[in-house]
Amino acid sequence: MFLSNEELKKVYFGAYSFQETKDGYLQAFQYSSEQMEYFRNASEFWYDRCMASTAKTLEFITEAEKIAFDYRFAWTGSQDSFELAVDGLISRIWYVKDLAPEGRLECALPAGRKNVTVYLPADATVLIRSFETDSPLERPKKACRALWLGDSITQGFGPLRSGLTYVSVANRLLNWDLINQGIGGYVYDSGSVMRMEGYRPDKIVVALGTNQYGSPTKEAVEAFYEKLMSVYGDTPVLCISPLWRGDSPEGLPTLVRFCEGVKAIAGKYPTVSVIDGFTLVPHLPEYFIDNLHPNCLGAETYGRNLVEAIRRIGF
Repeated sequence: MFLSNEELKKVYFGAYSFQETKDGYLQAFQYSSEQMEYFRNASEFWYDRCMASTAKTLEFITEAEKIAFDYRFAWTGSQDSFELAVDGLISRIWYVKDLAPEGRLECALPAGRKNVTVYLPADATVLIRSFETDSPLERPKKACRALWLGDSITQGFGPLRSGLTYVSVANRLLNWDLINQGIGGYVYDSGSVMRMEGYRPDKIVVALGTNQYGSPTKEAVEAFYEKLMSVYGDTPVLCISPLWRGDSPEGLPTLVRFCEGVKAIAGKYPTVSVIDGFTLVPHLPEYFIDNLHPNCLGAETYGRNLVEAIRRIGF
């Protein structure tokens, strides 16, 4: 049986809104139209990535033994993957580099009732339609609604595997209904912090700063948290200070000072909890693709250590 796009939306996670093309493809957006217009005017690089399929998933409980759907790439950045997980275990990977710009993906599933997650590419804009299954799909329950703000590491660059970004790794354990607003190259920028009509997260995670650690002042960081507080009030916020980076050893003291400043600014607010990013990934090149972005090993380590820290502080 084929799902209508309205039925598909019920098992589509990571979207703030949807739009259907004339030929029936469904596109999901994680930003409001006002935020996307802001990025259009601010930076073409940011604008392309604000519409990417970052951390978007199809998630369902089912007894189906077959699924299939059409896909179309509207934009491609780095080439990562579509991935299928069954009961939390990745069981199929389709690499973007091996796929045509438009096509159909099909997959057999094991018999019996199971939890299925389809991870869409993190650094590409993917539209889907004609989702086919041989059994009904049930929407899984989520622990809470969370908004995740960040840069390329949060968007998912580094592992080149959509199911192994640190956000994907963490959320397999957290089970949050999350919207990921990570964008490659992004910084602490209060201009994009806007009310999203009809959306109110239970928690907010902020993982920014590595792209501006050389800035001589912390004014942008201060303005960001002031705006975040004015828009979201007493919503609990988690600040993750920047990770260690080894691509510029001479700049490490500057990075350390910047991180201390971020933690001090964020820690002034009673609703903000702070986690030291330097404690989450080992300071070794083996954990990074370029001594800046965690690779598969680094992202797995980051995600799991982050969940342990979140549970330890009760966020």
